[in-house]
Amino acid sequence: MSTPSEPAFSVRGAVDLSALQRPQSPPPGEPGGAPAAGGYVLDLSEESFPRVVQDSATYPVVVLLWIPTDQANTELGTLLGRLADEYAGRFLLARVDAQAYPQIAAAFRVEGVPTVVAVLQGQPLPLFAGSAPEDQVRDVLDQVLAAAEQNGVTGRAPAQGVGADGAEPAPQEEPEPELPPLHQDAYDAIEQGDYEAAVAAYEKALRQDPKDTFATAGLAQVRLLLRTRDANLQAVRTVAAGAPSDVDAQLAVADLDMLGGKVTDAFDRLLELLPGSDADAKERLRVRLLEFFEIVGPADPRVAKARQRLALSLY
Repeated sequence: MSTPSEPAFSVRGAVDLSALQRPQSPPPGEPGGAPAAGGYVLDLSEESFPRVVQDSATYPVVVLLWIPTDQANTELGTLLGRLADEYAGRFLLARVDAQAYPQIAAAFRVEGVPTVVAVLQGQPLPLFAGSAPEDQVRDVLDQVLAAAEQNGVTGRAPAQGVGADGAEPAPQEEPEPELPPLHQDAYDAIEQGDYEAAVAAYEKALRQDPKDTFATAGLAQVRLLLRTRDANLQAVRTVAAGAPSDVDAQLAVADLDMLGGKVTDAFDRLLELLPGSDADAKERLRVRLLEFFEIVGPADPRVAKARQRLALSLY
């Protein structure tokens, strides 16, 4: 399993749902349908998505991209919902209606549903597509939790309300600590899609405490969201393919690689440009790589390797 870049739901793309001609089920919460959200199951929207991605730095998030009224999707959604409550907050199940929110599905590079993706420290980790038996799903979830522990993501997800079985979930042993005011301001701004305000809040936090590592990482993530907010995936990749030595074009496509969880591709793309670049271009590439390192996190082995290559290229 890969180790844990933050996806953005503003990336343009399309999810092929034309093959879904299977029997239909009632909507979640109705008899015969998947359970309603609650317990450790949350239905995502464009507004709530950025906050959940941010929260993946505290606890693992498992994202189910589905069509809630498709029978095969309903079966997997029911299984994952039951397991989410059984695991009692060791991960949050976040469900995304791929028809209602195609931008989110496109951000995860989803080509069909159901698809399951984990998010750790803001990075998407593809798990599986289609249905799977319970023992295999459990094994995948256990791998996610092991990867989360290795990366220091050991918090518990807060209960969302009534559980999938209709019972109130057990109370959490320790409530999540309140965020520092400026961090909360940044999170609130992200939820509203006001990335400029989030950048300003994180920059203010860093002026007050230059060693605030959470603000540093948050600022890098929000800047990535801001740069790619209006990006057109196909157009960016077409321009980059036609101009392999153009720094602006390669920076733009590296951002999209990072958004899609293609961390190594993003690193390699910029590192390979460094040797033949002039001093100004090298500095721009260096700064962007350092931002990527903050997003991925210092514990990720890919960061250590990329730092070594960066140092050799610069010196």
